Amino acid sequence: MTQNFDLIVLGVGMAAVSAANKCAAAGWSVAVVDELPYGGTCALRGCDPKKMLRRGAEIIDAARLMRGKGVEAGDLKIDWADLMAFKRSFTDAMPDKIEGGLDKNGVSTFHGPARFLNENTVEIGGETRLQGRHILIATGATPRPLEFPGAEHVIDSTAFLELETLPRRILFVGGGYISFEFAHIAARAGSAVQIVQRGERPLKGFDPDLVDRLVARGREAGVAVTTMTDLTSVERSGDGYTVHAETDGKPTTFAADLVVHGAGRVAAIDRLDLAAAGVETGKSGVRVDRHLKSVSNPAVFAAGDAADTEGPPLTPVAVAEGKVAASNMLKGDHATVDYRGVPSVVFTIPELARVGMLESEAREQGRKVRVAYNDTSGWYSNLRVGETCAATKILIDADSDEILGAHLLGPEYAEIVNFCGLAMRLGLKTHDLKSMIAAYPSVGSDLGSML
Repeated sequence: MTQNFDLIVLGVGMAAVSAANKCAAAGWSVAVVDELPYGGTCALRGCDPKKMLRRGAEIIDAARLMRGKGVEAGDLKIDWADLMAFKRSFTDAMPDKIEGGLDKNGVSTFHGPARFLNENTVEIGGETRLQGRHILIATGATPRPLEFPGAEHVIDSTAFLELETLPRRILFVGGGYISFEFAHIAARAGSAVQIVQRGERPLKGFDPDLVDRLVARGREAGVAVTTMTDLTSVERSGDGYTVHAETDGKPTTFAADLVVHGAGRVAAIDRLDLAAAGVETGKSGVRVDRHLKSVSNPAVFAAGDAADTEGPPLTPVAVAEGKVAASNMLKGDHATVDYRGVPSVVFTIPELARVGMLESEAREQGRKVRVAYNDTSGWYSNLRVGETCAATKILIDADSDEILGAHLLGPEYAEIVNFCGLAMRLGLKTHDLKSMIAAYPSVGSDLGSML
């Protein structure tokens, strides 16, 4: 028997929940489907649990920075099992909390793997069939498949976030967000950490000058980074693993007790049988128009990491896309997503933030750029906490006085980058920001000087 709905949402992450609740509030009959616990990557397997683990690393690092400045850390250390229990105090409650919220809002909830049978019908677990006037694909992303021998020995980020004990030697594959964030946590917890990057630069979406400073800071904390290195295989060796690689064409090996996949993610759409629904896909997911509607099936929309859009793969972007997709389904194609001023942050210690263009991108566009660069390691806000690795680079249009891009490395700079993103969205001038009277002494009060 087929059940009919106005909207079927595939996935129950942040994009999915935003859209489902918006349409249910408008009186639509809505169903959500997920084979994983409700909550999506951010709440259960990514942003939130990661940052709870980071808190332990922050405390360790903060105490070390204050040695000789009035704080004696003694034998302060991370108890990994207790830290994981702290993380679970948040994640364990989320699936029921999210499902309960959906139930309260009148959304029908289903569990199991979904696949399309035709342009507007999906089957769940080979049994239940749902038909929808509209279907939103919001299934998120999954780790990119690794194609070298022994890839089965490599764990993904989800498994890392469930480790009961932390191994002594950890190797991270890939030099992106996941590797750097987990590496900075693991190093403060006592592990010897190695990041192996295929290309010339890690964190290539961020300002290279600031990345170099972060790499040096991480090295002091026990995070080694090797670039221009291709992994060729992973094999068991006693209780650990031998990782074979090539650096500049020359063979090399690494010894590790754990190998972690941090080499990127792809849209989680392969198991949906999109061909049965006539849904075209692109490089980064379901091909959609500017209203987030499938270019080949008007009944289908997509949002978040499953959609091939210009938006970066970030939770706030997914939420915004979920809301826009819902609005367009409810009221017809009228809304688009404003991707201006979307910040992104690597939550290392200290954190590295970006919004807007890189300096190279601004130059390539022929913009007349004023670069406001500051080594902020000696500024009061950083001196107060003992941090010696901090710098900012803000790109300003010399003609309009507007921010083109902001790149920030330092404690609490994830909050500063939000100011810059808001200024970019509203078209504020640097003069407007410098005229702000900020609370002092706060990190936010440094923004005027950064400009």
